[in-house]
Amino acid sequence: MSSSEVASDPVVHEVAINASANRVFDAFTDPIERVRWWSAADGRFVATHAESDLRPGGKWTLRGTRPDGLPFLIQGEYRIVERPRVLVFTWLPDWQGDATESLVHVEFTEENGVTHVRLTHSGLTTERLRTSHSGWPELLTRLQTYAEAR
Repeated sequence: MSSSEVASDPVVHEVAINASANRVFDAFTDPIERVRWWSAADGRFVATHAESDLRPGGKWTLRGTRPDGLPFLIQGEYRIVERPRVLVFTWLPDWQGDATESLVHVEFTEENGVTHVRLTHSGLTTERLRTSHSGWPELLTRLQTYAEAR
C-alpha cells in the first residue's frame, strides 16, 4: 500500500499497569498528571501544558515541544467518559498538514490490582498517518511507569 492509499486498520496497543483503574484513569485524564508522564523522556514529544474538560462534548488540548524543538498542539473532544472503564476522544495533531480528526478509544480493565489498558486509535486515513502514530507504545510505557510510582 502506498502512503497515499487509504488505511483501514486501527493502531492498537496494550499495557498492564500495577495500579487501580481509578489511578490509571486519573493519570490519563488529569491535566497536571498528563503533562508529568508525557514529559518523562527527553528528545521526544514533551508536554508542557494540558487542559481538559472531562465530560462528553468537553474539549481537551495538549501543548509541548516536538523532537525538532518546535512547538506542538494536539486537540480534541471527549466523546465517551465512563470513569474508570472507558475513555473515547478525538485526536487532531497540528504537526501533520494532512491530518484529519481521528478517534482514540481507551479501555481500562482492572483485575487483582492490575489495570489492563487497551488503546485503539482509528480513523488514521492513510498508511503514512497510521505509521506516524507509532509512539503510543512509548507513551503507554511512560503512563505505566508514572502510575506505578504513585
